[in-house]
Amino acid sequence: MSKKEASSFAIAPLRSLDDFLLVAARFQVPTVNDLEKWGNRVTSNLLYYQTNYFLMSIFIFIIVGIIHPLKMACGFMAMAVIFMIFVYVTNEQQSAARFKRNHPVISVLIIFAGGYFVAYMLQSLLIFILGILLPITAIFIHASLRLRNIKNKLANRVESLGFTTTPMGFFLEEIGLDRNLL
Repeated sequence: MSKKEASSFAIAPLRSLDDFLLVAARFQVPTVNDLEKWGNRVTSNLLYYQTNYFLMSIFIFIIVGIIHPLKMACGFMAMAVIFMIFVYVTNEQQSAARFKRNHPVISVLIIFAGGYFVAYMLQSLLIFILGILLPITAIFIHASLRLRNIKNKLANRVESLGFTTTPMGFFLEEIGLDRNLL
């Protein structure tokens, strides 16, 4: 039985606001010359505060959506259309190439219409992307500046032993970060 099969999937607990941001939180600018230490700090904080980060991301995304509701909706729709077109073209390459060869004028019109659609929706797309990238940026800044504590190190060590796997632990493992190095 592999380590992944033996471990159980669990949601990490929500850390207190005091520990996350307020009185008990200790922040320090990371040493940018030591990328390994900085990377370990970020990875450790991503694992320890993952539920807080998830809620913070939703909160920021909702705030951007409240400030620009129509642009967020249009940006989401434009991104969905672009994604659907991408999936269709990558899965149906031969039929798309055949259509392009059999109907060159319509193909050019579709390309121009798509370009116009993207240009028209560009501001909405930018707002939508801001709604996604702003939480990621806030998470990275917090994870970079937040110093680890004993509870953080202990919780990460328990996860690295393989008793439980959290969503962030699974994600970090899938992108190739080894949790055992923490």
